[in-house]
Amino acid sequence: MSRSIVSTPNAPAAIGTYSQAVKAGSTVYISGQIGLDPASMQMVEGFEAQTVRVFENLKAVAEAAGGSLADAVKLTIFLTDLSNFAKVNEVMSRYFAEPYPARAAVGVKELPRGAVVEADAILVLG
Repeated sequence: MSRSIVSTPNAPAAIGTYSQAVKAGSTVYISGQIGLDPASMQMVEGFEAQTVRVFENLKAVAEAAGGSLADAVKLTIFLTDLSNFAKVNEVMSRYFAEPYPARAAVGVKELPRGAVVEADAILVLG
């Protein structure tokens, strides 16, 4: 099975020992995205703004891989405050239509760079 690295300047550069995404065959594994603006590499302010930025970053990487968020089969969302779960659903509805991908939401103590939300995705292309 072929394996290739996916990278785009339209999403934040990796800030550690990982790639933005790895494509293996027709499956794309997108690394966790936080609310970093790709141009400034600074965290956007506020929960909703960070959540929008997370999905914009995921969208940019999906497009760089030759797909879109419509190809997502699985998302994992990490929240530092699970009371924001309803807001995640509202923002997510701007980026996904039915049938929705499978999803897990996990409460965590903290995230990199003081982020309040992070999400990763698995896509299947074609």
